[in-house]
Amino acid sequence: MKILFKIVLLFLISCNTSNQKKELTTETAAQVVYKVEDVLIKTQNGATISAMIVQHKDTETPKPVILQYTIYVRDKGRDIKTLKELADRGYVAVIAYTRGKRFSPDEIYPYEHVAEDSYDVIDWISKQKWCNGSIGMFGGSYNGFSQWAATKKIHPALKTIVPYVANRPGKGLPIENNVFITPNYSWSLFVGNNKYLDTIVGNDRQRFRQMQNKWWESGVAFKKIDSIDGTPNKYFQRWIQHPSFDEYWQKMTPYKTEFANINIPILSIDGYYNDSQNSSLSYVRDHYTYNTKANHYVIIGPYGHFGAQRKGDSILQGYKVDKGALIDTKKITYQWLDYILKKGDKPQMLKDKINYQVMGASEWRSAPSIDKMSNDSLLLYLTKKKSGAFYALHSKKPINEKHLYQEVDFRDRETGNNDYYPDPIIRDDIDTSNGFNFISKPLTEEIVINGSFSGKIMASINKKDMDIGVTLYELRPDGTYFHLSYFLGRASYAKDDSMRNLLTPNTKEVIPFINTHLVSKRLEKGSRLVVYLNVNKNSFSPLNYGTGKAVMDETILDAKEPLKVKWYNDSFVTIPIWKE
Repeated sequence: MKILFKIVLLFLISCNTSNQKKELTTETAAQVVYKVEDVLIKTQNGATISAMIVQHKDTETPKPVILQYTIYVRDKGRDIKTLKELADRGYVAVIAYTRGKRFSPDEIYPYEHVAEDSYDVIDWISKQKWCNGSIGMFGGSYNGFSQWAATKKIHPALKTIVPYVANRPGKGLPIENNVFITPNYSWSLFVGNNKYLDTIVGNDRQRFRQMQNKWWESGVAFKKIDSIDGTPNKYFQRWIQHPSFDEYWQKMTPYKTEFANINIPILSIDGYYNDSQNSSLSYVRDHYTYNTKANHYVIIGPYGHFGAQRKGDSILQGYKVDKGALIDTKKITYQWLDYILKKGDKPQMLKDKINYQVMGASEWRSAPSIDKMSNDSLLLYLTKKKSGAFYALHSKKPINEKHLYQEVDFRDRETGNNDYYPDPIIRDDIDTSNGFNFISKPLTEEIVINGSFSGKIMASINKKDMDIGVTLYELRPDGTYFHLSYFLGRASYAKDDSMRNLLTPNTKEVIPFINTHLVSKRLEKGSRLVVYLNVNKNSFSPLNYGTGKAVMDETILDAKEPLKVKWYNDSFVTIPIWKE
């Protein structure tokens, strides 16, 4: 591989404050000269990667390198600022832009070539005279994905990664448990329309909300949603050809036994209310499943997708976050990089492998694994017995088989089902217009919910498939509902996300669910647990009419007969808890 061209620019900045001076590791003068290079890196398969390199001009000895690998081209100031911060900390800093972005002449295909290209980029960096042979990576969202992609075939020079809220294509984004999430649609145009970012598209939420609503009202196949928008979307069309977690998605990041080869230290950062938490934590779970000696730390707390990448948000979707939960992600990242690459001190908050903030208790706790966050569990059955306006959640399995009956008319576009999204987190009431709510008895003692709830839904339907939602709330003594976690998924993929197994009409089926959002929350004495069960039918995802055809091809013409569901009373949820 070789550099196709190189432009060397020198930038002068003044460091007037004492704080800025303290951050400098190789300079003591009031002025620092940075050497900024734009390079093109040729990969082994002929692609071209555009990158920027920043280091202090008078650097004489090789240094560890920090690489950010991204699809977000923000070189008008934001990227260069981050690179200079790293240079001030004694690193050589590199941002590489994925194939097709910035000065790369190639086509743009989000996710698809990062695993192969990142290896070549790291290899090129490792051979430069300014690199001491040690490379670290960090960043969030897509940048988190690119770090995991770089570990699919791990380069010897890659010594650590620090992914925040990492995307995992096919698991969480752009599909969650095999259900395409419509708000992901516009992102592909935002990053794929040009060499930089299409901010006009990215900021036009009204356009895509109108697109959703028009599709919903029209009853046309979901695969035609881009024709409703009026702009072809090749990325969307590419993605919807793969509703299973098939080879297309599997080749983008480590898969199964490939995790066994990842032996570098890793620090993952995530949030309870990060929309892509399923993605991010699936890496963690798979890493520990296939590598029992994985040196992998996690920090997780009450953050959303963006809050986890900065200092959190004091108010998160209406919830006032505990002050002690508001960590400085950048500061911890730099501490970790210094710890691994410069033999510095380990970040103090990493007491054990899993470090989590307990909402409502205003404290941090640690555990050696996600499973060991809990020492007990609540197994609660979704019974047919009435409990006030709801049905009873009961710890004992019902003796006699009974069921609750639900009909869902997919021709009806006045009514939506499954209000599962946690915004606001705290609300005065929950949806009771359709679906079923199940409520526990008041807690006789304080408990902490710690981990991801799971369960099995026993149901029979008159069709071959359905999408379901299961949402978990705390009903607090003051009468408000606190959104804890949720599951959204397709029944035909419940047992294997890589292969569709259609349901047998009018036959009782077991629909297990496990891939829910992890949470830690103290529940006070007198609180009650509420489980909301429903068929998913709304404009935020395709409509699964249950014919057994590809869901993306189904139309309102497939909705002649309503979906008829029997929800059986031996359905249950399992909620992991910590009891003192």
